[in-house]
Order: sequence, then C-alpha cells, then structure tokens
Amino acid sequence: MKGNEAIAHAAIRMGVDGYFGYPITPQSEVLETLAEQKPWETTGMVVLQAESELAAINMVYGGAGSGKMVMTSSSSPGVSLKQEGISYIAGAELPCLVVNVMRGGPGLGTIQPSQADYFQTTKGGGHGDYHVIALAPASVQEMADFVGLAFELAFKYRNPAMILADGVIGQMMEKVVLPDFRPRRTEEEIIDQCPWATTGCKGRRPNVITSLELDPATMEQRNLQLQAKYADIQARECRYEEIDCEDADYLIVAFGSCARIAQKAMEHAREEGIHVGLFRPITLWPFPSEALAARARQTRGILVVELNSGQMIEDVELAVRCSLPVEHFGRLGGIVPDPDEVVDALKQTFINPSLKTK
Repeated sequence: MKGNEAIAHAAIRMGVDGYFGYPITPQSEVLETLAEQKPWETTGMVVLQAESELAAINMVYGGAGSGKMVMTSSSSPGVSLKQEGISYIAGAELPCLVVNVMRGGPGLGTIQPSQADYFQTTKGGGHGDYHVIALAPASVQEMADFVGLAFELAFKYRNPAMILADGVIGQMMEKVVLPDFRPRRTEEEIIDQCPWATTGCKGRRPNVITSLELDPATMEQRNLQLQAKYADIQARECRYEEIDCEDADYLIVAFGSCARIAQKAMEHAREEGIHVGLFRPITLWPFPSEALAARARQTRGILVVELNSGQMIEDVELAVRCSLPVEHFGRLGGIVPDPDEVVDALKQTFINPSLKTK
C-alpha cells in the first residue's frame, strides 16, 4: 500500500481516538483511507474532515486536552496554517500526532515532493521556545511503525510529535506489515494514565489546561521547565541508522526518501572503490549530533543530500564543529535526483574537485 494509506491503517489499529484533517496533495490518502475504512463503526475512532486546517488543529488541541490519542495530517502549506495551534499544544504540554507529507514551496509551490520543511519542523515553526519530536520515515513500513512510536513519545513527554515524510514516501507503494489491533483505552484507563487531563473533576480539583500566563516570573519558570524536558528528550530519544560506516572515508548524511537514494549511491560508489557510508537521522529533533560527531571523526568529508537548498546541513555542521569538510547536494522544485547524481556530486566535491561544474 501507499505510505499515506499505511498511516491511516496503523492509526486505526493503534486504537487512535480521533483524526481531524483537511485534504491537500500529496497526503490526501490519509483522510480518504480513513473515510473508506469507517473505523467509527468498528473501533469507535472519530474521523472528521474539518472546515479548514485551523479548525483541524484546534480540534486536536481539544481532544488532546481530554487525554485522547488524536492526530491530524497535512502537507506543507496546510502545516504552516497549523503552526499557531501546534505552539499552543506544546505550551499546554499535550500529546498529539501531526503528519506532514512535504511538497515543494515556497507558497503553493508544487505538489511534487520536497524536504524543505526541515527548518519549520526542527526549529519551532510557530512562535515561542518549543520543540516537536520529529520522526523521518524512509519507507512505507516506517510510516506505519512510526504512528505507534510517535504516540508513545508524545504521551511519555506530553509533547506534540510529528512524522515528517515527503511526497515520495507518502505516494510510493511497498509491502507493509501492519501492527496488531489494540483496543482504544477506556475512560478509566485515560483517567489513570493522564491525571492532568480534563476528564471531569468529580473527587479531585479541576485540571486547567492553558498556555497563557500573564505573570512574567511564572512564565519564565514554565519555560525553564519546558527546556528541562527538551534536554531530557535530547538525552534519551535520539535515533539514527548507520550503513557501511565502519570503513568509510566519506559519509553521506540524508533522511527520508533521500536516504534511500543515498544508499543506492553508496553502493555504486563502493563498486568504484570509494569507501562511502550512510548516516541516516531518524529523529530530526532531537538530532543525533553526538553519534554523528563520533562517526565523523574517522572520515574525510561529509556530503549532506536533501530535497531542498540546504537545511539539515546546518545541524550536521554544528554536530561536527567544523572538524572536517561538510558539503551539500540538493534538488529543488520537486525534482528527485537519481543515485548517479549523488555519486557525481561526491566525486566532484571530494574526490576530484576539478571536475566540478562551474
């Protein structure tokens, strides 16, 4: 099935309570698949096409405040419209899942794939000092697997989580093993697991969920508590994959669909006797800086491959602290490079710079 379809099926099977979304290419199959499956007749999951992206994210805010497993999905311009709501949810420390299947921009741009929402996702996106936990799938299988992982992390840290995919992963079809069905949590389980939620205050003091605090000293303390939580996430939840890095003279760093292209490029380069390894960040925030820095110490250079003009390269440069050359190769406008283009870029950058096109 398609990556978008895998998201929908996994959500139903994971016992998600509610989905609130709005159609936009290239992620519309998430909502369409949920509508076709009619989970409200089987698991009781609510599926609602809201009147706008703004409405959808605020419905997520309300559902999350009551301790429910709720989610939304969209594509780049739609996620931009959701940013204020995501900031509110982060400020109120609520768990939820946002899926972004990226398309090219800026503006309406193109419906073709892109990875140009990296900055938006990892550097905040909305207003204020906050972070979302960002997972970058590189296969249809990971699209399904990361639904459960995203909710696990979201509830563990009471923080929004995002699956940051791109149009390639959302639209491509692969075999996928879906998770087993889990029953939706009962109201008693939600009350037990989410003592902070607005579940009715009989027998306890009311829970007040808000991101507003007019006293600056109190607001500073709230921000400091958030920063401590983010530091804990950074220490505990970095995820990455290394392929053929042990003997690598050069590293390719890539995520999502570019990691798949880079893996094939790595294989082609090794056939030519160039020892190349692939480092794939799975969590884009928190970024696996320490692991990348440790691996980079044994290499001569890093090529960052992205479907953008150069965004993740900044985190790579920060990770290695200028200890070796870091270069970028990317395509824009929805053009997806083939592996040989990546090999050529590697050669022109590090092996024989005199071949580089001026």
